[in-house]
Amino acid sequence: MIEIKNLTKKFQKFTALNGIDLSFENGHSIALIGPNGCGKTTMIKCILGLNVVEEGDILVDGKSVKDDYKYRENIGYMPQIGRYPENMTIEETIKMIKDTRKNSSDYLDTELLEAFELENIYGKKMRTLSGGTTQKVSAVLAFLFNPKVIILDEPTAGLDPLATEILKNKIIKEKNKGKLIIITSHLLSELDDIITEIVFMNEGKVVVHQSVEDLKKETNTEKISDGIISILKAMKK
Repeated sequence: MIEIKNLTKKFQKFTALNGIDLSFENGHSIALIGPNGCGKTTMIKCILGLNVVEEGDILVDGKSVKDDYKYRENIGYMPQIGRYPENMTIEETIKMIKDTRKNSSDYLDTELLEAFELENIYGKKMRTLSGGTTQKVSAVLAFLFNPKVIILDEPTAGLDPLATEILKNKIIKEKNKGKLIIITSHLLSELDDIITEIVFMNEGKVVVHQSVEDLKKETNTEKISDGIISILKAMKK
């Protein structure tokens, strides 16, 4: 479970997050959406400890991220653009990450590694990989250590249709195990089958936070994208 309490983040005169209050429960998959610059990435970086939390607080399983960095061992993160040592092979890269996290989990989840058939190209250097294959490596690493919380930043960007379906099915499977999944995406059509809650942000504030079921009922729509569009139109009136 993640609780965000009155989180404000400023970069000099710019306020990226303005008094954010959110609560994410285990067993849910949350879509974090909004226009570029709305604060999504800043909030994710605060959760991950990449941005210092100065005003407000973030609690992971009841413990403040300010008190203990070890909470990050229970979070899997797939960045939008993965950066890896260019001269290392896929195998070496995965082994390197395993070596840095030796004591983080007794169980390694290699389901995506096998489904993406990455072992067949283990010897390829990271610099030679296409964007889609690099995304596959990032996805494997996000799930590898069986984390309780999984944060995926534009996870399907660059993936082919088959890989996208494999990843979506994996997300659903892990959510059904009681894990918390947070996904940022601009492609709302890809979220309909996997998301239970929507958080729509704009200008550093939360505009909408509700279940997909309630969103569809209130807007009388069948798709997440149509529901969000309906809400935005109503806000402009």
